[in-house]
Amino acid sequence: QFLRVTKQYLPHVARLCLISTFLEDGIRMWFQWSEQRDYIDGTWNCGYFLASIFVFINLFGQLSGCILVLSRNFVQYACFGLFGIIALQTIAYSILWDLKFLMRNLALGGGLLLLLAESRSEGKSMFAGVPTMRESSPKQYMQLGGRVLLVLMFMTLLHFDMNFFSILQNIVGTALIILVAIGFKTKLAALTLVIWLFGINIYFNAFWTVPAYKPMHDFLKYDFFQTMSVIGGLLLVVALGPGGVSMDEKKKEW
Repeated sequence: QFLRVTKQYLPHVARLCLISTFLEDGIRMWFQWSEQRDYIDGTWNCGYFLASIFVFINLFGQLSGCILVLSRNFVQYACFGLFGIIALQTIAYSILWDLKFLMRNLALGGGLLLLLAESRSEGKSMFAGVPTMRESSPKQYMQLGGRVLLVLMFMTLLHFDMNFFSILQNIVGTALIILVAIGFKTKLAALTLVIWLFGINIYFNAFWTVPAYKPMHDFLKYDFFQTMSVIGGLLLVVALGPGGVSMDEKKKEW
């Protein structure tokens, strides 16, 4: 019923959510140009010129990629560009050695894989009468890889406390992410995760309650929009389905 009502605009909402972290970070680069430049220069001792080039690449690459995705022009090139931004930031901000941030960046990559798969399906739709089984297999594996990488976001939210609420949250969350990863009851599990993750995001990352001059404001804002991007990836799973490499697809053969 939810899919029937939202079929027309769900993919658009999913894309907007997915690119929201890149949009926010690109705008951040504009308004915090000197702070970002000084941080990169201080961390890598590369000089103001190279640090400024880094900030410019982040600003231009993210904003232009977002515009292309939202306008649905050259989406595949935009996705590859945003993959490059993720890789560049992972190295520049030493995220590679921070497991939590690395897993979240990989989850972002999973969302981009799903967006790439969606753009491939749109391209194939122009040739509806032509058999494309062999050509569509990369799309199926993109959807599988995207689903598995999205799961990493939820692994960073697991709490190892011994109180009842944490145990219940871990059990339910783990069950749902396994269902999404293996592609069983995928749309229902992904939609449930969207609702759960959105509630957690509003509660724990309420950056608007913290004054803008406090460092915590920026940290919460960054987490909020990263989580919204993962929500966008899950909404794409709800809209597109799990793809050919999934238990839902295999059930049709059984």
